[in-house]
Amino acid sequence: ILFFSRNETLSSIAKDAISGHKVSKDIYSKGKWFQVIGSPVDNEGVRIGAILLILDITEKKETETIRREFTANVSHELKTPLTSITGYSELIESGMAAGEDARRFASKINQEALRLLTLIGDILKISELEELKEEKQFDKVDLEDVIRECVDNLKLQAESKNVTIETIIPKPALIQGKRDLAEVIVYNLCDNAIRYNVENGMVIITFKDNVLSVKDTGIGIPKEYHSRIFERFFRVDKSRSKETGGTGLGLAIVKHAAKRLDATIEFESEPRKGTEIKIYFKGWENDNKHSSGRQN
Repeated sequence: ILFFSRNETLSSIAKDAISGHKVSKDIYSKGKWFQVIGSPVDNEGVRIGAILLILDITEKKETETIRREFTANVSHELKTPLTSITGYSELIESGMAAGEDARRFASKINQEALRLLTLIGDILKISELEELKEEKQFDKVDLEDVIRECVDNLKLQAESKNVTIETIIPKPALIQGKRDLAEVIVYNLCDNAIRYNVENGMVIITFKDNVLSVKDTGIGIPKEYHSRIFERFFRVDKSRSKETGGTGLGLAIVKHAAKRLDATIEFESEPRKGTEIKIYFKGWENDNKHSSGRQN
């Protein structure tokens, strides 16, 4: 409290409280946010002083900032495909586009609508994950089965970029977790590895000692951006977002899903060499005693 003694706002609150006014203000000091509530103290009608209640509201302020930024980003991301859909549909409706042009514009409308649906799905998923509490009871999940299903679902996407997917997974590959969350993690890691890969690139998926690794030969990410890649809507090169088709939420979803499973994440990336992301799961032993893939 001593460092507040020179704070003009705090002094003002104290003076107002002593004068008989109840006051509440937020103060930023020493890297933290505080809510200061000042109230007068009377005894038998006589003012004898004031009481100041100081609450640390740093976490609350940070949450509010994140929500504001998220809302602003969502508004922007939703507006972009909707603007395209509106523009192309108006050209068709007015008769300015016909024949081959109308078919091309209709294809663009379909692409933007699919992009919009994907974005809405990711927004709902990350909102759902944020509301969930950390899991306390885990199930036995065969990650080999999850990976195989994911690779099948992404086969056409990989083929469209001539990306080869290689898997090195033991049978069974048992972890403790929740299958739906494991699917979210594997799908988004593999989707990113394909989406930001180069033509004729590779994605290598391995699992050993409870550690899942998804490694690609893609464009890579400069070191100065490594601390931000799990932020919502963060993209290193925003000009490529329409080309790649990503929503900017994939790795944020992975982070939240991993947290729910008490799993940890490691990230390595180098421009023009590729990216590797490792997830350290908790293992499932034959005697049902749980072990972690990593000792902290």
